[in-house]
Amino acid sequence: MGLDGLEDRVFDAVLFDMDGTLVDSTAAVYRAWEAWAVEHGVPLEQMAGHDGIPAASIVAKFLPEDERAAGILRINELELTDTGGLTVLPGAAEALAALVDAPNAIATSCTMPLALARIASSGLAAPSVLVTADQVVHGKPAPDPYLLAAERLGVHPARCLVVEDAPLGLEAAHAAGCATLAVVTTTARDKLHADAVVGDLSQVRFEAGPDGIRVRPAA
Repeated sequence: MGLDGLEDRVFDAVLFDMDGTLVDSTAAVYRAWEAWAVEHGVPLEQMAGHDGIPAASIVAKFLPEDERAAGILRINELELTDTGGLTVLPGAAEALAALVDAPNAIATSCTMPLALARIASSGLAAPSVLVTADQVVHGKPAPDPYLLAAERLGVHPARCLVVEDAPLGLEAAHAAGCATLAVVTTTARDKLHADAVVGDLSQVRFEAGPDGIRVRPAA
């Protein structure tokens, strides 16, 4: 299995999405948003297709402006109180371990409290740089989360590899000027427009050396 040329490149940092890339929180996310939709009179079928988008942007789509603050507080409450069933996706722990001494970050559409809760539930050793939706003006699909992650790591976005599972997250990475590796964990392969696409992180390995980081097909 090749990586469509990514294996020939050297990167200064790897920027990971979290939900759907490192951990599977699908069941908990769906439970929270289904409860929220019922409470706010939103048809459940209208909740589909929002993977990778910050909660505030989803709430803004369905509620009038004067109800949005309360709506955001409620979905945050629902998600924070339900992290049951969260699992670490294949290859995620190994990827983070391989990069423990190299520049890497998580850039997620979760808020900081929710991101910390899910990381704690997963047992993953998270990178020192964690960018969340409440730290940027514009969340994914805007490039802001990945631009901020690169800035905090002190690297140029064009020298970063973003690992994502969602089309809107890939859109954010492309807008930031990053290279992209997509995993087919939540979205069909033909919907993922990335430099390379793999089933999950168990199909690649990261190598960190004095000249930078390389990604290789798993042996």
